[in-house]
Amino acid sequence: MPAEEGAYKKSGEPKKYDPDFKGPIQNRGCTDIICCIFFIVAIVGYIAVGILAWTHGDPRKVIYPTDSMGQYCGQGNLEKKPLLFYFNMMKCASPMVLLEFQCPTPQVCVEKCPNRTMTLVKAFSNSFDWKEYKQFCREEPGLKSVPQILQEKLCPAYLISSKPFLQRCFPSLGKKGEVITVGDQETFNDGEKTRDAKDLVAGMKNATIVMEGRQVAMKIFEDYTKSWYWILVCLLIAVVLSLIFIVLLRYLAGIMVWVMILLVIAVIAYGIAHCSVKYVNMKDSAGSNITLQQLGFQPDFSVYLHIRQTWLAFIIILAILELIIILLLIFLRNRIRVAVELIKEASRAIGYVMSSLFYPIFTFFLLTIVIAYWGVTAVFLSTSSEPVYKVFNETECSYARETCIPENYSLSAMKTACPRSECLFAFYGGETPYHKYLIVLQFYNVFLFFWCANFVTALGQMTLAGAFASYYWALKKPDHIPAFPLCASLGRSLRYHTGSLAFGSLILAIVQIIRVLLEYIDHKLKGAENKFAKFLLCCLKCCFWCLEKFIKFINRNAYIMVAIYGKNFCRSASDAFMLLMRNVIRVVVLDKVTDFILFLGKLLIVGLVGIFAFFFFSGQTDAFKGAAPSLHYYWVPILTVLVGSYLIAHGFFSVYAMCVDTLFLCFCEDLERNDGSTARPYYMTASLHDILMKDADAARTPASHDETIQLTEPDKNN
Repeated sequence: MPAEEGAYKKSGEPKKYDPDFKGPIQNRGCTDIICCIFFIVAIVGYIAVGILAWTHGDPRKVIYPTDSMGQYCGQGNLEKKPLLFYFNMMKCASPMVLLEFQCPTPQVCVEKCPNRTMTLVKAFSNSFDWKEYKQFCREEPGLKSVPQILQEKLCPAYLISSKPFLQRCFPSLGKKGEVITVGDQETFNDGEKTRDAKDLVAGMKNATIVMEGRQVAMKIFEDYTKSWYWILVCLLIAVVLSLIFIVLLRYLAGIMVWVMILLVIAVIAYGIAHCSVKYVNMKDSAGSNITLQQLGFQPDFSVYLHIRQTWLAFIIILAILELIIILLLIFLRNRIRVAVELIKEASRAIGYVMSSLFYPIFTFFLLTIVIAYWGVTAVFLSTSSEPVYKVFNETECSYARETCIPENYSLSAMKTACPRSECLFAFYGGETPYHKYLIVLQFYNVFLFFWCANFVTALGQMTLAGAFASYYWALKKPDHIPAFPLCASLGRSLRYHTGSLAFGSLILAIVQIIRVLLEYIDHKLKGAENKFAKFLLCCLKCCFWCLEKFIKFINRNAYIMVAIYGKNFCRSASDAFMLLMRNVIRVVVLDKVTDFILFLGKLLIVGLVGIFAFFFFSGQTDAFKGAAPSLHYYWVPILTVLVGSYLIAHGFFSVYAMCVDTLFLCFCEDLERNDGSTARPYYMTASLHDILMKDADAARTPASHDETIQLTEPDKNN
């Protein structure tokens, strides 16, 4: 016995028989009260940050173009003027445009873009032309002469035939052979001299680069507005498929597991075959043999599907995934049979607590609120700055890019020193204490997002653990199962253990925010040449990734112990870890194999819905060509459906995963508390006991694992 006692000391003392223990403790007290208070204070602060952001923020700043006075085109008094017009597009050719994100030329909101080319001098002498020309002036010129108008920059010196693009007026450039034209003319008059149409290209290019990010974002937003209905249909299909699989697992667990495994292999095999056909058929297509490196980054991902190398990459990735799954199935075939028995027992538990299948909807609803609050607050914080005006000049000026006030700029010393300068809207910022600490508020927003999201997830885990523990520790099932076990568990979790949930969530949130900071630092160091710094950063990222996974594992089992015994977080985490260490072989060969099978189930649902979404949105099937919406990037709804389908499948299968983990931990406790005798009967079913004990014995040889056997099943005579 000395060897056994020494082994137990390493992993803690096993649980002793307690005749009064009947499952989750009813008479319990509040745990981790200090952390509960901190969490409530943090939530109140989070609400205050949201109110502050909503008071100062204005999302229109990232949606609508802004004129030289900081007014939004298409909004308020300018509702009928949705387009932005540049007085002199060639000024946008300055390299400073890419730094200041603003062209050094007056800009006004207009109702429509000019449809012909003319100069101010020509239009001023013709009443009909002047009436049209005045639409593009900053203010009514009145009786001022042409030199006065140009000196005060009230109107552009010339108009160029333009077309709206990204809510801005860009010259309508074309080609006659190799010659660039504007409005079918090779030259235009800018009020001072005749210029070539090609002189406009540089300005348009810079202005386009500045707006490229917004262009992609607006196109993605437009795609969502066109496809949101069909995205919801696809996600509904994912919900239906998940429910069907869960219900079938309830009654046909053994058959469904093997059917699920075979279907996953078949879906991946189909993906390999489809990609191979595409790869072969594109052999003689023009331009299909260029490499991904030569193509570079393209915002329209559909361009990559016209390259053979893309399909080759898909083939390699899917083939490796298929090979890994097949090899795992070969080596784990015996363990899978045992895992099936564990899933059957979980199915019986879920059958008695059917309401648990719908609990993920409640968790998803709470997470949606958390994500929406974080997203809206982030947008309002990022747009809560004030318009900043700066001096823009065509030539060098001592006041260039200095802050100015547009109302009295014409009488200021800056205007006197730089006669050809303009006080134009530059960007949004501010010098108040609120604006100085915006980055701190954004950091607080991200941190509270992680904390709240982890809290909601933890609440779901503890609630489900309490309900399934009530099932396991009922000696006569279902007679001894308490009424409404899920609601009772939810009530206990919120009433007594909000502090423990907040404590575990806080630890995880701290690690996650550190990972975010490391990613930010990594992004900043991308151009650095210090290889040691890169190596150190890579090691830190890897370590914190592993730490996050470990904390999630500890938290999950700690919540199970809190749900059962009602102890504080640290004590529960310690008890759970020691219990798992005393049953480490079972943890590796059973619990993780079950997780792998459930992961295959998620993969199958994502694969089936993803294949349907691909053929529907890409329009590559004649059956869907009439129904599919016309999109800029069809990968936008497809990726949304894939991510959404995985989250939905994960939500439903997480019920099974939590049930398996709870039953497994209860099983380990049951072995230590009881011996199967009449006085101390096992609470597990006979079939579960037989299959788990048989597998545990087969997993080791007596010669090399004597001590581990003693750790797994204590001497029944003790």
